[in-house]
Amino acid sequence: MRFAIVESGGKQYRAVEGSTIDVDRLAYEVGKTFDFDRVLLMMDEDAVMVGTPAVDGATVTATVVDHVKGPKVISFKYRPKKRIRVKGGHRHQYTRLMIDFIGKPGEERKVEKAAAKKEAKAEKPAEAPKEAEVSTPKVKKPAAKKSTKKQAE
Repeated sequence: MRFAIVESGGKQYRAVEGSTIDVDRLAYEVGKTFDFDRVLLMMDEDAVMVGTPAVDGATVTATVVDHVKGPKVISFKYRPKKRIRVKGGHRHQYTRLMIDFIGKPGEERKVEKAAAKKEAKAEKPAEAPKEAEVSTPKVKKPAAKKSTKKQAE
């Protein structure tokens, strides 16, 4: 498995070939390719290349899949006994990127078979159980309890 640590918008992300990552909103249209400027670390099986601060000659290419919004974050300010209640909210904008290629320019590699197998499994529909195998067990209702009182003598 080949992966890289890349920097975008002052944050670091772990990019794996064939997977998606959500980064801060980028000014690229959906379907366009994007190359990361700074690749901080690149790993392929046992070979590890660590940059000082960036790896020379390493390229990570990604395709813009979609622009999405993050979860809603609510901020609420409250001061007791002062009638001050301020409620505000925010949803961060993200760009979803599909990592296409990690390596050196000019190197030709295809995405590993593991990612392709995961997609193939997701496409197969689950088999429905046969009618003969499915049976509902009969449930017996508990009998009503009889109360017994001691009779006074």
